[in-house]
Amino acid sequence: MYDLPYFKENDPAAVLAFIRDHPFALLLGSDAGRPIATQVPLLIDEREGRLFLRGHMMRRTDHHKVFTQNPEALCVFSGAHTYVSASWYSNPQTGSTWNYMSVHARGEVRFLNRAELLTILEETTALFEQDENSPALFRHLPKAYVDSLAPAIIGFEIAVTGIENVFKLSQNRDQQSYENIIQNLHAKGGDARTIADEMTKRKEKLFPARG
Repeated sequence: MYDLPYFKENDPAAVLAFIRDHPFALLLGSDAGRPIATQVPLLIDEREGRLFLRGHMMRRTDHHKVFTQNPEALCVFSGAHTYVSASWYSNPQTGSTWNYMSVHARGEVRFLNRAELLTILEETTALFEQDENSPALFRHLPKAYVDSLAPAIIGFEIAVTGIENVFKLSQNRDQQSYENIIQNLHAKGGDARTIADEMTKRKEKLFPARG
């Protein structure tokens, strides 16, 4: 991870809010040095002062097999990202860059039983449907369908043992450059505008108004 202090978010609540807002994580494991990766939606829980990540995966896949042998896992939560041109700096004779936000969470995968799996499936559809009347909620699925589906997947939980972040938002630039970057990114729209909005939130703290 890009480990520079001025690109870190120091508010744990902001980091937790970020991963809740970006729950479709890249889950990585290692098979004797061979990296394995897949993307999965994760439930984020806090219990007794600890952070837990819960999800499910297909059985008998490379991931299932790898985590059975080596439970060490890395979950990468990524948000908006965008190119930043050096032409927007007060001194453009330097390298262009990329602004982005990312959180890395480490821990060990623990596989769960059928009842715990079904709880995860129910909570996952409830979270993302956000409609208690939705016919797509897990609890509305026919029992025969659930009984045929459940054996093919397995639930898991990761007790987070370490968490790092990079919120690289041009914090190392002078105020003129910072404001130019915001203006140009905002005009581009999409992810660029999202990054511009994040930078705007931090502007006053980075460059306090002088009385």
